[in-house]
Amino acid sequence: MTRARVVLWDFDGPICRLFAGHSAERVAERLVDWLEGRGLHGLLTEPERESLDPHVVLRAVDRRHPGSDLVAELEERLTKEELRAVVSAWPTPYADPLIRTWTAVGARLAVTTNNSPRVASRYLEGRGLMACFAPHLYGRTQDLHLLKPDPHCLKRALNAMGSAPGDALMIGDTPSDFLAASAAGVPFLGYARNERKEKLLRGVGATAVVGSLDVVLKVIRRQG
Repeated sequence: MTRARVVLWDFDGPICRLFAGHSAERVAERLVDWLEGRGLHGLLTEPERESLDPHVVLRAVDRRHPGSDLVAELEERLTKEELRAVVSAWPTPYADPLIRTWTAVGARLAVTTNNSPRVASRYLEGRGLMACFAPHLYGRTQDLHLLKPDPHCLKRALNAMGSAPGDALMIGDTPSDFLAASAAGVPFLGYARNERKEKLLRGVGATAVVGSLDVVLKVIRRQG
């Protein structure tokens, strides 16, 4: 943490709980309903329909119709749902002061997320945090095969910021975050707000995991 000159933040989890008041499960159901309304019930397998994860639905359609207008429209629908969710998103405890403190001691910050960068931008602007990150927001594009665990968004951030992987740190809360960081050669700090999250992170090999960002904030404040 103290050696990191660049900090790459996943968005939904470490910075906020995006779907705290706008259920991700309901969003997934709406995407499935929209597909079925277009006569595309058979496009998804039963496990994909029942996953209650909007990204599972989006990736599944992209695998079968990569680069299609269907995928583009589905992605835009998900982005609009994410934008609606910003209004009721919950800030992750200690994230705001940690972001400001890390910036104050000279670290450069970026968002590397599977959510739309438009969503991250709207949330950060609402919290008065955009200046800590801008212009380095790297998120979902219509090239859905490049979502994490692919390291594409991390590499974009590193290249834009002129940083070597070893001078950076990624903070994430999912196995795909850890795998993307590993593929990019970036040290990883896991954030796990509950035991289930911690078990998933440690299950893919994450060794540095904290249950609260307060731990990180105390370290960075000592550094300052």
